[in-house]
Amino acid sequence: MNKEAITTLATRAALGATLLATMLLTGCVTTPMPSAGNATLTPPTRVTRDLTHLPPPKGRIVAAVYGFRDLTGQYKPSPDSSFSSQVTQGGASFLVKAMRDSGWFTPVERENLQDLLTERKIMRALETPDDKKNAIPQIGALAPASIVLEGGIVGYDTNIRTGGAGIAYLGISASQQYRVDQVTVNLRAVDIRNGTILNSVSTTKTIYSIQVDTGVYRFIGFKDLLQAEAGMTRNEPQQLCVNEAIESALVHLIVQGVANQSWALRDTKDWYDPTMQRYLQENQGYAQTMEDVNPSYSPVRIDPPKTIGS
Repeated sequence: MNKEAITTLATRAALGATLLATMLLTGCVTTPMPSAGNATLTPPTRVTRDLTHLPPPKGRIVAAVYGFRDLTGQYKPSPDSSFSSQVTQGGASFLVKAMRDSGWFTPVERENLQDLLTERKIMRALETPDDKKNAIPQIGALAPASIVLEGGIVGYDTNIRTGGAGIAYLGISASQQYRVDQVTVNLRAVDIRNGTILNSVSTTKTIYSIQVDTGVYRFIGFKDLLQAEAGMTRNEPQQLCVNEAIESALVHLIVQGVANQSWALRDTKDWYDPTMQRYLQENQGYAQTMEDVNPSYSPVRIDPPKTIGS
């Protein structure tokens, strides 16, 4: 075997080894992307299980939601868009769904109340004289609410923490970058009889984004240059993070309401339910922090109801 043939075999061996290394590097960060996908139900968040596993109430609370607005006033930065809002505008829809999933509330339509009233007027207009004489009305009265849930998305902070790391050796490189955003929502329950705020909760959800890149840039022969790149970016969906923050706020609102006796459990022994106790302990930690900052702070009572163990 002559010298030229040996050089060619060595070049091919180096090319194969480099390609294998590139495949090993990129195989860890890339996943096959489907060309199409079917529509599915929105996946539950990590708080959805807590929301749906709360102990049952003594009675469902009829509650109204007039809106859960974006109070940040932020728009997406250019060149993406100068007119599109930074966060979702469907907070009220997320809140109403969470209320129904919890089993604690009976939500009544108020956000699009005018549409409902218009349809009721149409039904009244279509009634015949005989229908109006019937003792049983064709249209029932609207259900009044006991409380109103108010609040909104009060904060969305981008790039609160960024960073990354990278390494390169003999033309083979790999790097990783990350970014952390944060969304904050506020939720409060208002008694319609006197306008008293029964409970108020603020929750914060961290949104993570990560980017991983790998590449090869090296000569495998006198005139043979190999260049390959691969990467992946993963961003948490903003609307799901907002939904999770709303669900967390609702769970805390329910637990605080039980603690200060704004509403009650069906069985008082459910006070010691693991989900209840976990959120009560989180509220206690928050109260302890507030007392350290402000000694006059009045925390939410976390003692069990008097009917337990009495």
